[in-house]
Amino acid sequence: MTETETIAYDVVVLGAGPVGENVADRTRAAGLTTAVVESELVGGECSYWACMPSKALLRPVLARADARRVPGLAQAVQGPLDVPAVLAHRNYYTSDWHDDGAAQWLDSIGADLYRGHGRLTGPRTVTVGDKVLTARHAVAVATGTRAALPDLPGLAEVKPWTSREATSAQTVPGRLVVVGGGVVATEMATLYQALGAQVTMLVRGKGLLGRMESFAGELVAEALTEAGADLRTGVSVESVSRTADGAVVVVTGVGDRIEADEILFATGRVPRTDDLGLDTVGLEPGSWLGVDDSLRVNGTDWLYGVGDVNHRALFTHQGKYQARIAGAAIAARAAGTPLLAEPWGAHAATADHHAVPQVVFTDPEAGAVGLSLAEAERAGFRVRAVDVDMASAAGAGLYADGYKGRARMVVDLEEEILRGVTFVGPGVSELVHSATIAIAGQVPIARLWHAVAAYPTISEVWLRLLEAYRDN
Repeated sequence: MTETETIAYDVVVLGAGPVGENVADRTRAAGLTTAVVESELVGGECSYWACMPSKALLRPVLARADARRVPGLAQAVQGPLDVPAVLAHRNYYTSDWHDDGAAQWLDSIGADLYRGHGRLTGPRTVTVGDKVLTARHAVAVATGTRAALPDLPGLAEVKPWTSREATSAQTVPGRLVVVGGGVVATEMATLYQALGAQVTMLVRGKGLLGRMESFAGELVAEALTEAGADLRTGVSVESVSRTADGAVVVVTGVGDRIEADEILFATGRVPRTDDLGLDTVGLEPGSWLGVDDSLRVNGTDWLYGVGDVNHRALFTHQGKYQARIAGAAIAARAAGTPLLAEPWGAHAATADHHAVPQVVFTDPEAGAVGLSLAEAERAGFRVRAVDVDMASAAGAGLYADGYKGRARMVVDLEEEILRGVTFVGPGVSELVHSATIAIAGQVPIARLWHAVAAYPTISEVWLRLLEAYRDN
């Protein structure tokens, strides 16, 4: 029998993705001894199977699309993408799925890395292999999520793709079925259609990107269809199987039979909390972790749920923000100092409630922050939507011939501040942060008139939005 070893730390972090890394960075900076436990690769989902590889793959796709809209350049970029070069570019950004550099960074900040599956085995206690790690001040769960698969008979035998397979594939299938209509589904459909696959999208709902303003999904759907994708909405998948020669056969709820080489299910995420020992501390295995604004799990004074596991905002940037808040809160509590309240708010993740930014790297891009019109109305705000054509900004026409896009700001009519902003169009991802500042800072509409956009840039759409609000 292997004898266990007990090692005491101030903080133990479960999960070494960007969220866990940021918790460790903040607690180490505060002088707290910190252990980090990781069962896969240091750097996590984002670094190897999500944000970084997907954007590395999409960058040449979007750059070519933009170039094709520029006179004098368009004819030079009409040919196909160099697929091996695109995949190699992605491999570079994932370090070929080796985490030596990320592990070295953890070592450089003085955090101790334990490789293996860590489980809670009681309050303030984590067991990994033959090591028992005890935490004087906090255990932070930053294990993220994994792809949710539907309960379809025989699905496991089909070996469907999830986001992991889609972002790490070393070849492009000739035919790809994408099930879903959210961010992963639309980005991967954009990517694989551009890389030469024939993409069929099966969407249960009425359209794409259902959590954004409806026009975002409409413009992305129009572009995907123009690119050659077969988009079918209001469709469910009834069965999936593979033939003897390896083809995937999909039967839909309306009886259509679709044959493909691979099938990607992008139908949501579930928390990686099912085998963490939550039951040993009175919590439900497999559940999302309810937390307060300092990211401390409700009903505890030592357990923190940071990033996707708390279901507040499933974005890497938001998880890293939460990690900075949680790390600072853990350090303050360890030192016995009071948590800072607003306006500084260093120990409260207030952005999770009103200023969450997101970008969808499709063609066109879609970016939003804050509340959609429908969400603002449901929240009880008296609001008004102000819409303008993105092409009304001189910079948009310079960016691309025939620029097509739309912008909306949701104005709180009582406070005269913004509750939400959405941009759709080529290159709009870089506009989102300006909207984030306006919303997080609750900048009055009257002050936004004096935030002068450089001419001629796409950002002049802000002036068009303000003029539309004033004149109508």
